[in-house]
Amino acid sequence: MSERDGLFAGDDPFEIARRWLADAEQTEVNDPNAIALATIDASGMPNARMVLLKEIESSAFVFYTNYESAKARELDESGTAAFVMHWKSLRRQIRVRGHIEKEDGPQADAYFASRSLKSRIGAWASKQSQPLSSRSALMAEVAKVTATKGTNPQRPHFWGGYRLSPIEIEFWADGAFRLHDRFKWRRENSSENWGVTRLSP
Repeated sequence: MSERDGLFAGDDPFEIARRWLADAEQTEVNDPNAIALATIDASGMPNARMVLLKEIESSAFVFYTNYESAKARELDESGTAAFVMHWKSLRRQIRVRGHIEKEDGPQADAYFASRSLKSRIGAWASKQSQPLSSRSALMAEVAKVTATKGTNPQRPHFWGGYRLSPIEIEFWADGAFRLHDRFKWRRENSSENWGVTRLSP
């Protein structure tokens, strides 16, 4: 029996990630797909915030945001990012590092259309990361967008997705006496096969 049987079984890290996320959807009270996304700005200063992971593809992770936000500017400037998913109820986490590219086509259109009307209106109304004079000013913009965009607003040109193609994926599971199980999958680019290494806890 391989020591990667059980939680870590399989040759495809994206399938393991999907399996762990499915487990979390049964146990986490709120937002099992939340990730702490880390970026760096032009000066090299790190930044982090929570966003929602919307898809695990065959070779990438996809999330969405305002392209004029601080996070988007940092993603565009560096072309790299990292995130961690941590599930307290399961005592597991996944860490990912890799390269970033925009998802600004039909896939982003389809996801935007699947959002609630209020969320679509909000995406139009919010100038994400920009100074805001008051909440009433934001709500006035919401009312304006509601009146002008109707009941089926299309995706704004300034809003869309990002695809993170990893070079590293680390799976962590809690162990007794803090002797945790950690396996790191690594490859230099998407054309290479993954190498898998067990790490000390």
